[in-house]
Amino acid sequence: MSLAPVLDRIDADLDASLARLFQLLEIPSISTDPAHAQDCDHAADWLVAELSALGFNAEKRPTPGHPMVVAHAGTEGPHLLFYGHYDVQPVDPLDLWDRPPFSPAIEDTKDGQVIRARGASDDKGQLMTFVEACRAWLAVHGTLPARITCFFEGEEESGSPSLVPFMTENAAELTADVALISDTGLYSETVPAIVTQLRGLMGDEVTIHGPNKDLHSGLFGGLARNPTRVLTRILASLHDDTGRITLPGFYDGVPDLDPALRQQWDALNFDAEAFLGEVGLSTPAGEAGKTPLEMLWSQPTCEINGIIAGYTGAGFKTVLPAKATAKVSFRLVGTQDPHAIRVAFREYVTAQLPPDCTASFTAHGASPASRMSTAHPAFELARAALSDEWPGEAAFVGSGGSIPIAGYFKNILNMDAMLIGFARDDDQIHSPNEKYALESYHKGIRSWARILDKLSAR
Repeated sequence: MSLAPVLDRIDADLDASLARLFQLLEIPSISTDPAHAQDCDHAADWLVAELSALGFNAEKRPTPGHPMVVAHAGTEGPHLLFYGHYDVQPVDPLDLWDRPPFSPAIEDTKDGQVIRARGASDDKGQLMTFVEACRAWLAVHGTLPARITCFFEGEEESGSPSLVPFMTENAAELTADVALISDTGLYSETVPAIVTQLRGLMGDEVTIHGPNKDLHSGLFGGLARNPTRVLTRILASLHDDTGRITLPGFYDGVPDLDPALRQQWDALNFDAEAFLGEVGLSTPAGEAGKTPLEMLWSQPTCEINGIIAGYTGAGFKTVLPAKATAKVSFRLVGTQDPHAIRVAFREYVTAQLPPDCTASFTAHGASPASRMSTAHPAFELARAALSDEWPGEAAFVGSGGSIPIAGYFKNILNMDAMLIGFARDDDQIHSPNEKYALESYHKGIRSWARILDKLSAR
């Protein structure tokens, strides 16, 4: 089957494709808000109807939460599973939006035309790039170049509580030769990327308890134990002077960076000062001896995300607080065990408590890192396909974020996953005025058409 007429069809159908995307973007499928449960159902129904009209065997599958959408089409070639999510983040604060978040529109900006709406980039626009690529193949050839399973979730933005049970119960149906995920971004506006490693995440909340009430700092200061001083001293000791994390056993399972991958990353000529300059900073921090991309993609972290203690209102109140709390997160790589690190963190804190202080802890999730083997032939084929579409050669990259679905595909379904997305760093996902570049949408559809062509020919 020829690729060229498929690409021509995508170009000719762009306006109609945008109209379809806008219909999906108009649905306020906010998964974390119970008030929008019907909207999530509506989005699932819309996808089932759209895929069914294309000839997929599509179904809405119930879960204890929001429904899954599972659809199958094609009878020959490799079996490819495409994952995306139809739910979106809340829109608060609404007053910071320049237009209603669920009234999508094309806007002209200094960087070109963009699709402005909640979900435009994360993840409805990305999800629809794949659906529209399938539509073009079917319109031109009457069939797909491969066996395709679409697997769309409605709870990604609310922790995916139904995902693992659903995947486990439907493992035979969902298992394919390789998984495709479109929930990531370009390396730059001209260089596409395939994410091959994702950091895991473990979060813990610690509270140091001292006196049985807040104390007057004039009457008790200097004699009574201050939980805030205890907490901040412990937090400060989590890193040494070189930026290395001090938890015993923390680096167990942290791999060395593959030399070939290091060479590819070096060729990207990442400008750390420009990257930091976008957020008002200038000097790379982190562990001494590591490159900026290593610190962002392949090194673990320990970060203090919030501290609450004492009086934090307007004005001044001279108290020694009865307790002090911190939220601490650890981004993980390689085979680091998030549960072992939680134990190590709690033991580390407890061992440093002085008399008259105790500690309590609250867990906030734990997921290991994901590492995909680029030895699978699909990776180089997809990289070649992306390089044919975009000005720059596609790169295998890491991601500092955490996308647990990639690990679930490996651990539950024993399949490799390729994370290929077309978002830009300034898409303002999860923030007011979310957008998706029109070029990302258009070339994203063309990219998936090329990838399907390459993968079906292997």
